[in-house]
Amino acid sequence: MGESAAEVVGGDLFAGDALAQRIHGRILDVLGPLSDVETRVSASQVAYRHGRTFAIVWRPGRYLQSDVPLVLSLVLREPLSSPRVKEAVNVARDAWMHHLELRSPRDVDQELTGWIRTAWDAADRRIRREQS
Repeated sequence: MGESAAEVVGGDLFAGDALAQRIHGRILDVLGPLSDVETRVSASQVAYRHGRTFAIVWRPGRYLQSDVPLVLSLVLREPLSSPRVKEAVNVARDAWMHHLELRSPRDVDQELTGWIRTAWDAADRRIRREQS
């Protein structure tokens, strides 16, 4: 049996955690149709960039006492008002980092897909502004 896309992209980050791999696989399904997404894998996270980072996945249980399989962090221009957002931090003048705890592949639903696309769109608009 071959490796899943989530295993290949996440490498050691997802080793031994099939649930985190499946959740990450759903995120990859959302990212697939988006153009020019660069992946940067480090020991602690996988960052997705489109000119700048717009999404990051990481496993809190590797560093903290946590039963959450995966956290998705999204960079958006404005704070989201949703009970799904664990924390939102203003990291720059027009950038809010949102942390979402994902416990199941079902958490990668239509609402979350929209937020991922919004984060990618914000990065895309910034690229176009810088190129003008």
